[in-house]
Amino acid sequence: MELKGMNQELYDYLLESIDAITDAWLLEREEKDGSIYSKDAGDWSEQMLREQNRQTNLTIASSLLEDQEAFENNKKSWAKLVAESRVSSRTPIYEVLDALSKLRKTFWNFIEKFVDREGDHVLRSDILNWGIVIHKAFDEIIVEFTTRYDELINSRLFAQQSLIEELNAPIIKLNSTIGVLPIIGDVDTTRVQSISDYVPTRCVELDVSHLFIDLSGVSIIDTMVANHIYQLMQVLDLLGIESTMTGIRPEIAQTSVQLGLDFSKIRTFGSLQLALKKNFKDFEI
Repeated sequence: MELKGMNQELYDYLLESIDAITDAWLLEREEKDGSIYSKDAGDWSEQMLREQNRQTNLTIASSLLEDQEAFENNKKSWAKLVAESRVSSRTPIYEVLDALSKLRKTFWNFIEKFVDREGDHVLRSDILNWGIVIHKAFDEIIVEFTTRYDELINSRLFAQQSLIEELNAPIIKLNSTIGVLPIIGDVDTTRVQSISDYVPTRCVELDVSHLFIDLSGVSIIDTMVANHIYQLMQVLDLLGIESTMTGIRPEIAQTSVQLGLDFSKIRTFGSLQLALKKNFKDFEI
């Protein structure tokens, strides 16, 4: 038989054996606490693995055909499906790679069965070719999967980081242009740097023209932190955003003076309530 014909024969055999391949692969599972790949993970996990493994087998088998575009499409669809599933279930990437390694071995067991069944019809060159094609297909789906997995994880981390920044420095809109930044809790150099990086951009996004920075919830501020807050207000001023500092405790004021920071050009009030009443008569607090 021509090489193309033998590839088709193997492809047809793998499709006929597709459920048997999945059954054999599932038998390789061990007990892993908390893993979807554990043999005691439950019926739902097993059914999900069975359906996804069927897609994996179809993808790998399609690499034997001349239509490489079909393999590429199958590979991308499979990687998207499995990556989203594993990220959703918080499955570590090493567990997925281990499962694919076991599937590769199972796949070759069935190729060996096909070779035994066909006997002399299968040439040494056929087997060598399948070794190249099948291993290349497994390597490619691993690269595609890890790429997609990494993109999804980074997307989630970015979303989480954005939420952390928002919670770290929540700008509360009082109306269309006035915002309040309540800073609460301990403020060290790392946190105040994060606030300084986040607040100006967020004010522009929210179209804030006047920001009240309330420090009444902060008990201790060292000289470095005081300097960062001073610089933040200067940055806001350059952006055309007015800023008012409220809730300044005596020790914070003393620290600022000792540092030599000139707050004479910055409006300050003892409380946010007083600042709003002085600046905006419409606000009754």
